[in-house]
Amino acid sequence: MSWLVLLLILYVIWDVNYFIRCVFTVFAGKLFQRKRKVTDTTTIYGLCTSQDVDIFIRHMNNARYLRELDFARFHFYALTGLYERIREQRGGAVQGASSVRYRRTIPIFHPYKIQTKLIWWDDKAIYLEQQFVTLSDGFVRAIAMSKQSITNCNVLDILKKYPEAKQRPEMPTELKLWLDAIELSSQKLRKEK
Repeated sequence: MSWLVLLLILYVIWDVNYFIRCVFTVFAGKLFQRKRKVTDTTTIYGLCTSQDVDIFIRHMNNARYLRELDFARFHFYALTGLYERIREQRGGAVQGASSVRYRRTIPIFHPYKIQTKLIWWDDKAIYLEQQFVTLSDGFVRAIAMSKQSITNCNVLDILKKYPEAKQRPEMPTELKLWLDAIELSSQKLRKEK
């Protein structure tokens, strides 16, 4: 009986569903999907359930979009082997910045997919574009850009190990504008110190 109480307390304190979904997403991808090139688009699927909706129980809550993006990133890292290469260099990856543009809601009980693609990189970070697409109509409901800061190693050196990434693509205009906005914000915060 005490084990059940302990498990219940742990379930309440930690978001157990999050950790179970992380493990499931990574291992299911590794076991049942083929490896992808680091420049390929990876895809995971989801369903907007009653745990994902806003207070009006009509569509996905904004916070859930960010959570789902985590799972899609973990899946991308697993299928491309990128995180393993980062760990080989004793590095790590942390979310440095993100921006989500919501175009149309994802209604409750609607299936969707999240497509993740590496769009650019520099010596300290990789930049991903992720799209939420509803399966019923193929409409891009939201699009996100994220900066994955890679710690303790040089991203350029790691990506040189991938034949398809020997040549870095041109920086997309929207990414450049986003990074400029982040830099302006950082300058403002530095002045306030």
